[in-house]
Amino acid sequence: MLRDLDCKDATDLAARVAAREVSPAELLDQALAAVDRLNPRLNAVTLVQEGAARRALDAGLPWGPFRGLPFLIKDLGCEAVEFPAHNASRLLADTRWSGDSTIFARMRATGVVTFGRSTSPEGGIGAATEAAVYGGPTRNPWNPGHTPGGSSGGAAAAVAAGIVPLAHGSDGGGSVRIPAACCGLFGMKPTRARLPDGPYSGEGWGGMAIDGFLTWSVRDTAAMLDACHGADPGAPYHAPPLREGFLQAAARPPRRRLRVMMCDTTFTGAPIHPDCARAVHDAARLLEDLGHHVEPGRPDADIAGMMRAWTDIVACGTALGIREALQRRGRSLQPGDVEGVARGAMAHAATLSGADYLAAVSTIHDFGRQMAAVFDPEGGGGPDILLSATLAEPPARVGRFAHTSEDYLHFRLGAGMTFDYSPFTAAFNASGQPAASLPLGMSGTGLPIGVHLAARFGADEELIALCAELERAAPWHARRPPLA
Repeated sequence: MLRDLDCKDATDLAARVAAREVSPAELLDQALAAVDRLNPRLNAVTLVQEGAARRALDAGLPWGPFRGLPFLIKDLGCEAVEFPAHNASRLLADTRWSGDSTIFARMRATGVVTFGRSTSPEGGIGAATEAAVYGGPTRNPWNPGHTPGGSSGGAAAAVAAGIVPLAHGSDGGGSVRIPAACCGLFGMKPTRARLPDGPYSGEGWGGMAIDGFLTWSVRDTAAMLDACHGADPGAPYHAPPLREGFLQAAARPPRRRLRVMMCDTTFTGAPIHPDCARAVHDAARLLEDLGHHVEPGRPDADIAGMMRAWTDIVACGTALGIREALQRRGRSLQPGDVEGVARGAMAHAATLSGADYLAAVSTIHDFGRQMAAVFDPEGGGGPDILLSATLAEPPARVGRFAHTSEDYLHFRLGAGMTFDYSPFTAAFNASGQPAASLPLGMSGTGLPIGVHLAARFGADEELIALCAELERAAPWHARRPPLA
């Protein structure tokens, strides 16, 4: 869609709509045609609601920054009256709501034309998108034998393939940043509680989950964050206030040259794939060329303890979601309702007491304090930014993270499994700090590699200003996948 109209990003395309060079109805037609053409190969789009999109056009669109652009919301959360959801599970198929979530209402106010949902793994667990309810895995438009990531894998695949110019996602352990890395896009997780999570929930996964967006440019994400940020009524906690806003920050360089800690291993010192390490070193050199100060290092924090606590909290959240679904349906769990990993998560949660759950939450809180000390040690002098790869490897092959096994702990923590593959992103869901994946690298086999930047808690504007500066210095928009 962007390439056909010679647009760099969604902001460019919205300007074409405003200039009446193309109409919202024409863009919707093009998006639906792209679904027909590409979705059989990608399996990224589900629950298409063309009628809802046509009604929105007929009613008149809000005059927001993305007025008239076709849009997808993730098939996990993001409750919306006109958009039933499977929530990536056969147990939850065709779930409907009586009211819209706050995040959906704010996204709709930008003028986007939502016409369907994008695929996700069951429960949002995992770094790949392979849910049985969709009849097969979601595939990467750069190479269909590889995953587009998870859990916002369908959103990333749809944007990268050109079906939509931007899409909604969510991130509880890297679920925006991992797909962004796999599909060559920009994805940012803002500071904890920066975006609303109501009225259907107060927090997700002990406060570790938050919504987000998959985009081609930093400014597209910035505009969406400006439109959607801020707590909704009854929110259990608020993020620190912004000083100027995301888009204004992205339009200028960082206000100072920054201290960057570069980690070219995992945070525990294990080696990562050479292509990923090379992307980190290339980004470090670029940052130095821009005048920032880069030094190697690793954060002094209990990474292994954090991941085990994350794993316990997510198991309990999965079990709660299944229990509530069964209560609404007035029946017990039946064979085939949920996949193996979800059954394993339920079994693991059953071994945990209420005290165990609170201990896991305390471990996450302790970890947040440890990471805060990394960035702001007593006496000052800590880094402003932590630079690493987004993933320890290029995008995995389809099937590696299938949800067939009931060994939930192995799926998360086993050798070669999710945490070994994605050892970086969940740390910042646990700490609540803002973090972003930038598509600055490519593997030797032609797959995207993401570079990961994280900042102090609340320093979203400084982080997005740096991301935009890197984008201007090393633009990535001309790289598009073969399937686009």
